[in-house]
Amino acid sequence: MEWKRCKYLAAMNTIKSVAVCGAGTMGSGIAQVAAMAGYTTIQMDVHEPTLAKSKELIHKNLRFLVNKGKLIQAEMDACINRIHFTTETSACKADLIIEAIIEKEEAKINLFQLLAGINPETTLFATNTSSISISRIAHHIPHPERVLGIHFFNPAPLMKLVEVVSGKQSNSASIDKAVNWVKAVGKTPIVCKDAPGFVVNRVARHYYLESMKAMQEHKMLPEEVDRLMESSGFKMGPCKLMDLIGIDINFGVSQIVWNDLGKPIRLTPSTLQQAKVEAGELGRKTGKGFYSYQQD
Repeated sequence: MEWKRCKYLAAMNTIKSVAVCGAGTMGSGIAQVAAMAGYTTIQMDVHEPTLAKSKELIHKNLRFLVNKGKLIQAEMDACINRIHFTTETSACKADLIIEAIIEKEEAKINLFQLLAGINPETTLFATNTSSISISRIAHHIPHPERVLGIHFFNPAPLMKLVEVVSGKQSNSASIDKAVNWVKAVGKTPIVCKDAPGFVVNRVARHYYLESMKAMQEHKMLPEEVDRLMESSGFKMGPCKLMDLIGIDINFGVSQIVWNDLGKPIRLTPSTLQQAKVEAGELGRKTGKGFYSYQQD
């Protein structure tokens, strides 16, 4: 089975423990991926309700795999036992720290500065940011050569691609360790340099922006846009995908890429998306975005 191979690769890896900071959908997915591959994993979030929801989500995902015959019960139990859930930032001591907190540069810097004070200089610091400059974050962190990006895509347990982003200060040893770890958890790494939107989000801007332009200028409905793109070969239409990612997160990425590239007209953030953010219609997580959802 694939997970047995992952655990073998993990045993060969110099990274033995992983701390994931942030227990939202993305952080939960990354913690699940790490634990399933055999790593001792810390899942941290300062908000207890978010942490409880993360634990419930991981249990639900693993139970689904057991029911599908992709895991046996003993493997599920072992995976759960490898994850330590905590609200204490001071508990985040590991060989690899991955932050998946709010997409705000200052917050990420503050977290890494705090964790740098309680971890050895050999600890690898990785941000799961989808667009914020790795180099700007690393500039404020002791030993910036060990700071880089490890960018998963949502949902992390299913999506195979992971961007390993090299900042200006990142050294080759750190990049190599990150690439080997990504392979050990069963993912496919691509190494890219620090640039606005990196690779995937830079390319994907047009997928989202042009779809919203079609809705504004041609009065197309979200379901019409999605049906058209899915019939063209895309697995998920842009409106469904924005709802899954979080419209606020997607809008924030568009703003960062647009600003960092000098505000080109072709990448101007959508006023339609801005209006939804201001209305609190953020997608699946709020029960309404381009579509309406039944809240649990």
